[in-house]
Amino acid sequence: MEPMDIVGKSKEDVSLPKATMFKIIKEMLPPDVRVARDAQDLLVECCVEFINLISSESNEVCNKEEKRTIAPEHVIKALEVLGFGEYIEEVHAAYEQHKLETLDSPRGGKWTAVEMTEEEALAEQQRMFAEARARMNGTSIPRLSDSDRSIES
Repeated sequence: MEPMDIVGKSKEDVSLPKATMFKIIKEMLPPDVRVARDAQDLLVECCVEFINLISSESNEVCNKEEKRTIAPEHVIKALEVLGFGEYIEEVHAAYEQHKLETLDSPRGGKWTAVEMTEEEALAEQQRMFAEARARMNGTSIPRLSDSDRSIES
């Protein structure tokens, strides 16, 4: 498969939001480190290619099991098949965390709170970025309970 060769899509049609990717890249590095624009673009292209690779292999795993829907287990198996077995534990932990965080989301069906204000959404986003940074750096940050979060507001 050619890089970025996706059925019915040209290379220009498939990408990730560059501003978001640049923010993630910047947040993962020490403040005194700069990344050239070409290097940022290359990292974005690598991420897109990685997603394509994992998606394709996940589809293969799914097809071998004669399933029509790719499940998280197929993605984890694809990581193993592609030689990324050392990341499976961390991916599984991130998936479990995602399930817990989305349990009360509107899509989870159990969401009962009113919508967040813009300030609350921004604070939540910053908290989630901090948690992601901490996971990537191998450190931990204290998690706030719901009652602690309401006190912050």
